[in-house]
Amino acid sequence: MEREEWRPFLKRWSEEWISSHDPEHDHALDADVAREGWLGFAPAPAKAIARLEERLGLPLPPSLRGFLEVTDGWRDAGMFIYRLGGTAEIGFMRDMDASWIAAYGHDHGDAEYAAATGALLRRAVQISLDGDASVLFLDPDDIDDHGEWAAYELASWSGEGPQRKSSFYDLMYDLYASFHALRRPEGETRRTWDARVEEARLAALGGEIDGPLTVLTEAERFGDTRATLLADQLRTLLQNAGGRRLIHAFEDGWIHEDPVFASDLLPLMFAQHERAYPGTSDLAFLMRQGGSGSLRLMIADYRARVREPGFRIRFGNDEFDRAVHAVLDRLSAVPAFGVPKSEERRHRPGEFAVGTAPETLDAERGEARRALDEAWPAIRDAVRLWRPAGDHHIAPVVLLADPLLAQMIDQERGREILAVPRGGR
Repeated sequence: MEREEWRPFLKRWSEEWISSHDPEHDHALDADVAREGWLGFAPAPAKAIARLEERLGLPLPPSLRGFLEVTDGWRDAGMFIYRLGGTAEIGFMRDMDASWIAAYGHDHGDAEYAAATGALLRRAVQISLDGDASVLFLDPDDIDDHGEWAAYELASWSGEGPQRKSSFYDLMYDLYASFHALRRPEGETRRTWDARVEEARLAALGGEIDGPLTVLTEAERFGDTRATLLADQLRTLLQNAGGRRLIHAFEDGWIHEDPVFASDLLPLMFAQHERAYPGTSDLAFLMRQGGSGSLRLMIADYRARVREPGFRIRFGNDEFDRAVHAVLDRLSAVPAFGVPKSEERRHRPGEFAVGTAPETLDAERGEARRALDEAWPAIRDAVRLWRPAGDHHIAPVVLLADPLLAQMIDQERGREILAVPRGGR
């Protein structure tokens, strides 16, 4: 990144950091930071950069050079790094803080890992001066085609080793994103992501997949919970995840009050729980998320309805719901999916009675597979009739709550569903 690109980025970072500063819990802002609205310092003179390169015996990577040409050091690089060094302070870790080398280069049971990590830290160029048991450094032996050095963050409390980024700029961008995820400051960045997430939502409803998912995944890095909710619906169908990721819906209280929770997320997670723990009487795994009283009542009400005779999952708006149930009604007439007349009962549709002869089992499985394959086009075509329950709903993930449809919709077919323009798009 060139000097001309660093300045607006760092200026925005400064403004958002200062605006989100909490005087009751954060350390006091430096007087010049409060006065100038700038977390950095004066630009490093060319001679100072040359002296640093001479001291290291190495030419600086382009993004670090561009950064120093804008500011000779930096305050508060994210939530856990309090100070980045300038040209007079950057140096080899072995000279600045060898305790990191001693801690991570020591064999704690994995000699190969310790040797590799120790070698990395001994040649590392340390760029941070102070942090919450955290350090930033660059690897001058890991250089890409643009002359950029690999960059690392290492935090003793993380339980992980050095975390690699491809360049100093990528490391700084990641620290900026993590600051947003934890503080969620108002400002231009937040407004930009709000707009991009909405564009991605509309594009996804129009049948686009990879582009919107890329945008939503990046917005997640900045703590956008709406992006997480939207992206997880795409991932659920792409991975046939059965609601595994959608458990994150409980991390933000507003989500269980949104229409998408009652329409899709609760039925899907309930079904996943029942498949994993057949016969259990409650959703303790949901309760562990610390749900409110209204959430507990919602779960209890849904659980009671599921156990009522004749209960049927509702798949969405009337047109779509009727189309899906018409397919399921036809499937229920297939002997392989029917309830056995013998005393040996299947646990769930599509499972076979205990003690069934192998040749009969093979025949029933083949019949079931053919029936599901033949029914699939009708389900795919019905998706055009689907309408979202609200602005946080972009895919009929509730389909996976039905045991037969969960067998039918593999990853390839999940992608086919998402490729269908829906919701009136």
